Amino acid sequence: MTMRRRLTALSIAAALAVTVTGCEWQGLNSLDLPGAPGIAGDSYTVRIEMPNVTTLTRNSPVRVNDVAVGSITGIEVDGWNALVTVSIEQNVILPANATAKVGQTSLLGSTHLELAAPIDELPEGTLRDGDLIPMERAGVYATTEQTLSALSVVLNGGGLAQLQDITRELNRALGGNEQEARELLANLDELSTGLDDQRGDIIEAMAGLDRLSASLTPESETIYAALDEIPPALDVLIENRPNLTQALVSLSELGDTATRITAESSEDLHANLQSLIPVLEALADSGTHLTDVMSLLFTFPFPMKTVGNAVKGDYANLMMTLDLTGPRMDSNFLTGTPLGGSLGGVEGTRGQGAGQVNGR
Repeated sequence: MTMRRRLTALSIAAALAVTVTGCEWQGLNSLDLPGAPGIAGDSYTVRIEMPNVTTLTRNSPVRVNDVAVGSITGIEVDGWNALVTVSIEQNVILPANATAKVGQTSLLGSTHLELAAPIDELPEGTLRDGDLIPMERAGVYATTEQTLSALSVVLNGGGLAQLQDITRELNRALGGNEQEARELLANLDELSTGLDDQRGDIIEAMAGLDRLSASLTPESETIYAALDEIPPALDVLIENRPNLTQALVSLSELGDTATRITAESSEDLHANLQSLIPVLEALADSGTHLTDVMSLLFTFPFPMKTVGNAVKGDYANLMMTLDLTGPRMDSNFLTGTPLGGSLGGVEGTRGQGAGQVNGR
């Protein structure tokens, strides 16, 4: 009897060994858990490309709005990424552009896969059986370890430890300067108010600068060339700075001298200008007579306009009477002057023919 029981136990063990070997036994997670969401009843399958699955395993829950709606039925390696297959209950409706992220269910490390509608774009279509959620819509929430690590960096190597020093230095800087600090805050408020009132002008000025930059862009090569040539010009100015400074000083002295002379001779200058007024008025009243006389000066006795008609060739015959008598000269040149009549007495005693010269 004992031998029969041993044979039966060995037969059962051998059968179990054969069964386990044929099914590639990988633990309890390699089997579907009965009653798990998305396993029993109607469901549909979706594949997800994940950059990292962290501690996800087969049969890990799939959640929507923190409600378990399915389970993970498979995790495979696809190149350098993971391909996760999930089974979701048939009554769960998700958009075709849904996102998938690995989240931590508890602080002890239990993880799940969270499916949700996209946040930065509108939902589109409906997620159906056999659909694939690509890598760009998959990710991982921060884990407890990552959160604690970041908090450790803030507390140990960040600026939180320097808050006491900052507070102490602020108290030291403001201590005894409360009135100045209040005035500073009031001035800042006034400044911000003024800037807000001039917001339109500031925007218009910025738009003008933008237009200026747009107009200068086609001339960029010319501007670059000018910038290349400006440094040598500046070097020349620097070398001649003493001369330029001396010239400016001399110009200032000249201005001072001119100012002093003008101030001292202002009355005489004013009187001279007043004396010139009648002369200028007489010149203005003469009209074109003065210019007409000037045109006869170099071609006397023929007008400039008709000299070509009077003189044919390189010489001309001229018959003229030149009256150099005192009365005639007195009448022509001294009449109306204080010397008028001073040349008429001599020729009067000698006769009218005296002083006349006939020439040809």
